[in-house]
Formats: sequence, C-alpha cells, structure tokens
Amino acid sequence: MSFGQQGGPPSQWDPWKPQSQQPWSSGGSEQTPDWAALAEASEIRNKRRRLFFIVGGALATVAIGTAVAMAVVSANGGDEANKPTSSLPAAAIPSASGTAPSFAPTSAPPPLDPKDFIASKAKDSAPLSAKILFPGTQLTMGSTVYKKGTTSDTKNCAATDGVQASLGKILAADGCTQFMRVSYTKDGVSVTVGVAVFDTEAQATKAKGQVNTKKDIVKSLPGGAVKAFCNSAICRTTSNSYGRYAYFTIAGFASGKNVTEKDTAVFSIGDNLAEFTFRQIHRRGEAQASAAASE
Repeated sequence: MSFGQQGGPPSQWDPWKPQSQQPWSSGGSEQTPDWAALAEASEIRNKRRRLFFIVGGALATVAIGTAVAMAVVSANGGDEANKPTSSLPAAAIPSASGTAPSFAPTSAPPPLDPKDFIASKAKDSAPLSAKILFPGTQLTMGSTVYKKGTTSDTKNCAATDGVQASLGKILAADGCTQFMRVSYTKDGVSVTVGVAVFDTEAQATKAKGQVNTKKDIVKSLPGGAVKAFCNSAICRTTSNSYGRYAYFTIAGFASGKNVTEKDTAVFSIGDNLAEFTFRQIHRRGEAQASAAASE
C-alpha cells in the first residue's frame, strides 16, 4: 500500500503569527528555537512602537495649538492680526496704570439765608420806614382786598400816642430804636399793625416774650379810609417777632362793638395782616441777600 507524500516544502514558522507551525525535521528530531534572536526582535519592535507614540503625540499637540490659534484669529476678525497696535480695540491694549484719574467735586456756594440779613442791624442796612415796609394804597390777599389807611413812624418807641404805656416801657427797656404803624380796613372791620425795630434778633425775641397781649398793646391808628376803632371796646390783639423785628396787631369794629370769639372777620383781618407783615420782613431779607450774592 502506498501513501501520498505530505505537503510540499517544509513550512516557515513565525512565532508572531498564530497560524504558523513549527517545522519538523524529516529525521524526526526536534530543533530548538533561537530564543536570544527572538527576544532581540521583540525589543526592536517595542522601541519602534514607543517612538511612534511619542512622535504622534507631539504632532497632535502642534495640530491642536494651531487650530485654537486659528479659531481666535477668526473670532476677532480675519484682518485684525495684521493691524498695527494703534488700530486694535482699546481692551486689547493694557493700560499703563490701573487707577483712573480722580477730580475734586465742584459745587456752587450755598445760597445766602435771608434771615441772616434781618437778624441784626449790621446786615439789615437797607432804607426802612412804614411806607417802605407797607407800600401802596390797598392790600390784596387771595380774593380779599383791604383798603389802606395812614401810617406813622417814630424813633420814640415809648411814646404813649402809639402804644399803651406798659408796652412802651418794654420796648424802650429792650432797646427799640424805631416804631412804625399802619392801618387797613374792610367792611367796617379794621386792624392796626405796629412794628418795633431792634438792633439784634435777641432783643426782639426778648421783648416779644415779655408782652402780655391783654394789656401790653399797640394803639389803633385812624386816618384816611380807616375810622377810629378800639378806643374803648374789647378788641383782639396779637404779638410776634421775626429777626430783629417785633410786631403787634389790634383788630376790631369801627362801630365800637366788642369782639367775641364768633367774630371771624376780626380774626381773619388780624391774622392776614400779621402774615403780611412777616412776609414783608422776609422779603426785605431776600432782597438784601440777593444783592449781597451778586456783588
């Protein structure tokens, strides 16, 4: 019996190929592989593989950096990379100093206080008289018109023709230098305002505090459109002060009738003229403050 020959030439065995087989000698004897050569070949392959990873990583890093730089340039505009420094946005140029310049705040001087100019003789130097303080021939307050009577002006604050003796004594003792009166009337109801002038606000305030309005009163001043009133009847009186001025009112009926708490017309004319006097004194201060500010 004959058998066919097995496979052609002997196969080549490669230890790194799993399908290769180790050759067998025809004589049946086994050959030992060259282990030193195999180890050397493996080491060469490992070195090549490490070198490939190192070079590949470096190339990848360079590629990523280039891509980021191109993206930044693209975001800022394709032409800005070639522009001179002066044409770049201000934010791209660091400032020489991080501290912004500061400037001292400027402000206008405070306005002058009108009351300062009617608080003492030193500043309240404008001309003064009853006709200056109470000008015109009538007074309109709201829809009410009061006719003006006459005025009086004296340096003798204790003169009994202008005030009750007790009021004159207070004014003189506290340094009054001028006393003015004026009268107004409407529909049979009249009022006289008396204004005492002092050198200082303190003197005026002291005099006002010493006055008893039931007995220390200014005398009514008839004349012109104002008939005699409050010579013997009960009348309403007030007192106040502002700056270096103390001012007083007496109001009542021209008929001689006594004033009661129900007589609102009498209270109204007295309060209105007291308010008007205050405003006139304040306007005097405003005028002098304005003049001083413009100098």
